[in-house]
Amino acid sequence: MAAFTGNSISSESLMCSKQATTSISGLKSVSLSAQRISFPALRLQQVPLRLRVSCAAAKPETVEKVCEIVRKQLALPDNSAVSAESKFSSLGADSLDTVEIVMGLEDAFGICVEEESAQSIETVQDAADLIEDIISKDA
Repeated sequence: MAAFTGNSISSESLMCSKQATTSISGLKSVSLSAQRISFPALRLQQVPLRLRVSCAAAKPETVEKVCEIVRKQLALPDNSAVSAESKFSSLGADSLDTVEIVMGLEDAFGICVEEESAQSIETVQDAADLIEDIISKDA
């Protein structure tokens, strides 16, 4: 038996000169058990998120405060277009800038963001949702 952990699994098989590809994403773990069956090409790979559904969107004032902190940390003009959908990378942030943004958010909201959670933040909305989640857990 083999066990894998990842975000997606993709398998390819060659049957009758036709290539078939099967992909499943959003996986936490996969277990395979087989007798006399070989898996010629089984690989795990990270797949970009295409659709995100959020049930608990952050309050507008939290999103706005995050926008202000992002503008400040990236030294963007006050009139720069920063919205909930803004990706840090699209605003010119590198990995060090992202760490500084998270530190600024921790100071402004009086929270502590775990490293694993911080790595999942890509947009202003991600940050605002995480902040409200942490605040609600601390309450």
